[in-house]
Formats: sequence, structure tokens, C-alpha cells
Amino acid sequence: MSLFFLVLYTLYVNFGYIKFMDAKLYNVYLYDPAGTQATASTLVQQVSSKEALNTILLDDTNGVGIDASAGELELIFYKVTEDADRHRADYALSLLRPSGNYSAKAIGSNTLEQKARKEITCELWFFEIAAVGFLGIAAVLFKEKGMGVICIHAILPLRTNLFILSKLAIFLLSDLVFAMLLTVLNVGRLEAVSLLPAVLLQTALLSLIMALTGLVCALLLKDFRQFTLAYLLIAIFVATPVFLSANTAVKLDWINVHPFYHIYMSLKNAYFGIPTNSPAYYLGCLAAIAVLFAGVQRVFRKEMGKEG
Repeated sequence: MSLFFLVLYTLYVNFGYIKFMDAKLYNVYLYDPAGTQATASTLVQQVSSKEALNTILLDDTNGVGIDASAGELELIFYKVTEDADRHRADYALSLLRPSGNYSAKAIGSNTLEQKARKEITCELWFFEIAAVGFLGIAAVLFKEKGMGVICIHAILPLRTNLFILSKLAIFLLSDLVFAMLLTVLNVGRLEAVSLLPAVLLQTALLSLIMALTGLVCALLLKDFRQFTLAYLLIAIFVATPVFLSANTAVKLDWINVHPFYHIYMSLKNAYFGIPTNSPAYYLGCLAAIAVLFAGVQRVFRKEMGKEG
């Protein structure tokens, strides 16, 4: 399953997402009834009225409108992030002066393609751990419960922690290898060398949290059908608000108290070489791992008692 998703994500990034991005960056629309922008590039699409400009931008929310009807240039677009908005503004204005009289401002060390590759790789990897990996953990444990693995452990003279740690070790190692391959294949080998230490650290924290959460759910719930409901709740209330607030113009007021938002942003910062130095963040992650581990221990012992 991991190999399938690795191939799927790599094909999507390299032959789908990036190709589409190259083919269509930002549409630029110009309303200039007096014809003052005679040097505008052929990439700029002329519109007949301000109402038409606003209507077009309602459909093309990634586009940039330029209103030159009042004599001064007014940019109209939907806000996304500060850096992206500055880039779109610079790009739109540069098309009005294709001769080179306008110089766009530098807003970072990444090219547009590098930025896109890092962002989509981070998004896919977060989804892989938080959703696909979480589902895989539960599927494995439900299968083992049905095979009587927990029943066997109930009568073996082995510590409970060994079973739990064996599961964590397998899933953690799998996630670390997956993160390494996904980053190298989609971001690039040279850049991955400098980014991987921070990326793997954030991967380890998220992987342990999701693995322990999956173990708790699989041990508490009776069958995979019940687990499906828990999975949907996690997908809706964990992943969806994070993606909306981090990657769209939708900003939820309460998102700063959402723990997975901080984990996602730390993972995203790792892909862009921005260190996460907050002691509170790491203490919070370690505390969550400790609480979940204690919960798994308790639930597993109770399950062993039932089997025994």
C-alpha cells in the first residue's frame, strides 16, 4: 500500500500538478477604457467593463484584475497569503511593461516550481500520515485481533510494552523511509539533503501520534465498521480545517488552538528550511505521545484480560 501511494503521489506531482501549474499560472485581466496601457503584453486579457472584470474574478479566484479606468492602476484579486499576493501583483504589473521597465521584487529564494513542489509534497505527506497511514494501522490491528494475536500475547510471558513498541517501530520506520523517498523524488535530491533532518523530525512526531491514536481506536472499537466512523471524524475535524486555513483564503478564528495545525505548519516550515524552535511545541508533542502511549497500554491490558 505504501509503495502504491508513493508511486501515485510522485506521478501526480511530476506529471500532473507541476505540468498544470506550468501551463497556467495566473490569468491577468485589464479594464482600460482610455487605452493608457499600450505596452501591455498579449498575455493580458482585455475586458469591456468593471462589472465584467468583477464577474470574471468571481470564477477565476486565482486571477488578477487591473483597473486602469481612474488613471491609476488598481489591482483586484482574492487574497491568499502575503507572499503569494505579492508575487501575483508583481507578475500582473510586469505584463504591463514587457520591455523590462518594471522589475519585480524578490520574495524568496525558491522559484515558483520549487515552492509548488515543496507545498504539494508537504500536503500529500501530511495526508498520507494523518489519513492513509492511520487507516492502515487500524486495518493491521483488526486483522491481528481476528487472528488471535492478542489472545496469544495474553498467555505469553512477555511485557505488554513489547507488542506496542513493535507496532510503533514498524510504522515509524515505514513513515521515515516513505518521507525520505517522497521528498527526494518530488523536491529533488540536492535540496532534500538539507531539508530531510527537519522533515524527518516532524515526521517522527506526527507518525507516533497518529500510530498511537490508531492503536487506541482499533483496540477500543469492536470492528472495522465502527472504526470507519472514527476515521471520518478525524478526516473532517483534523485534516480539513488544517488544509483550509493553511492553503486557502478561508481563515478559521479558532485554528490556532487546533494542535494538528501547528504540526502541519511545522512540517511545512521544515520543507522550506524554516526551523521550529518553540519549546512549547515540542513539549506539547512529547506530552501527547506520552498520554497516548499510556492510554494504549491501559486499553491493551484490558483487551488482553478479555481474551484471557
